[in-house]
Amino acid sequence: MTAETITTREAGSPGLAFPDGFVWGAATAAYQIEGAAAEDGRGPSIWDTFSKVPGNVADGHTGDVACDHYHRYAEDVRLMTELGLAAYRFSVAWPRILPAGAGRVNAAGLDFYDRLVDELLAHGIAPYATLYHWDLPQALEDAGGWAVRDTAARFADYAAVVHERLGDRVRTWTTLNEPWVASFLGYCSGVHAPGRRDPAAAFRAAHHLLLGHGLATQALRAGGAAEIALTLNLSPVIQVDGGEREATLVDGLMNRQFLDPALRGRYPEDVLDVAARHGGLGHIRDGDLAVVHQPIDLLGINYYNPSFVSAAPAEPANPAFPGTEGIRFEPPTGPTTAMDWPIEPGGLETLLVRLSRDYPEVGLLVTENGAAFDDRPDGDRVHDDDRIGYLDGHLRAAHAAITAGADLRGYLVWSLLDNFEWAYGYHKRFGIVYVDFETRRRVPKDSALWYRDVIARNGLGSA
Repeated sequence: MTAETITTREAGSPGLAFPDGFVWGAATAAYQIEGAAAEDGRGPSIWDTFSKVPGNVADGHTGDVACDHYHRYAEDVRLMTELGLAAYRFSVAWPRILPAGAGRVNAAGLDFYDRLVDELLAHGIAPYATLYHWDLPQALEDAGGWAVRDTAARFADYAAVVHERLGDRVRTWTTLNEPWVASFLGYCSGVHAPGRRDPAAAFRAAHHLLLGHGLATQALRAGGAAEIALTLNLSPVIQVDGGEREATLVDGLMNRQFLDPALRGRYPEDVLDVAARHGGLGHIRDGDLAVVHQPIDLLGINYYNPSFVSAAPAEPANPAFPGTEGIRFEPPTGPTTAMDWPIEPGGLETLLVRLSRDYPEVGLLVTENGAAFDDRPDGDRVHDDDRIGYLDGHLRAAHAAITAGADLRGYLVWSLLDNFEWAYGYHKRFGIVYVDFETRRRVPKDSALWYRDVIARNGLGSA
């Protein structure tokens, strides 16, 4: 891959129709919305532990209660129905199923997801289950976490347990969500759970997450799973001031480090070179990549923004990107979200076209796309025109990618609900539904009503 350019796309273009059968939905994650952290036999996760350490999460917020979805799931499914969602991507909390990460199965935890799946199906909404969205059981972290090989095997065991219970009703299964974040923010920069700062552990964790994906895919296939996906956070890397070599390396660390093993059965050489300098390659054993390289049906894409990099000889390595000495990650120069992330819809088009060109064997699904803004209720309404503009622009980019030949099959907005936004606590609101975190009252934002209309027409109206 060489450094890319992106196309700027503006909202306010003519109406666009999406292909028949295009899947419209929304996504959430267990620790961010469920709450009930110590109820019905759930064990602690690394995020329970991490969030209770002073200074790790803004204002000491935790996911102990979050949106209380565990008790209010039926209300949330009714909201999904009112919005016309065809699919709902949720994650299963590993410590709710196996409180110690392995061994005894917690029947009450499986019962909850039984109820949720049945409620979704009763309302005509397809359940899309994600098995790992960062809530590793603390007992497994105490034994070494993703930095040790055994965790991959335990993940496959867990996948088999969940599929045995839900596989008769759940068609689409995602193994991992964003393994780059889990490994490099969790084990290298330390800004996510478990909070380690060890580049060698991060490369080991990345490999063991991929190995866990392969082993879990084998387990799901053996159980008869109909459709299996892997979800990656992917970002076009754009060179600034001639930094082509720099952009290529960052693309390797962020994107190809996961795409190539999963879809081609090999690591990129530039990634291996960096990993070799940070702890060596002894964790990659003969036969591992054959296990990682399992056929999958869908590649889930979480897209928020591109990355801009330039050559800067005196720059130290970015804390989340070992080996990036001499590379500067440039700040945004245009409009941003409340996360200070650049708003670049054209990056989604660029990414989707590239993926279908370079990895044509797998279908594509946008599993997360959305934005945080400083939403405030106004009586019984929440006006969020900025989010509507963001979503409109990105959906137009997705449509352009389809027109250019990308095999994009659906779009799941992030997120259904305002929720616990990891290290930011409850300060960043991504939801199309507003949540009052004192009363847990839900209020559909204007963007939710706009999205309802997009779904109803299977496309975008002119603006």
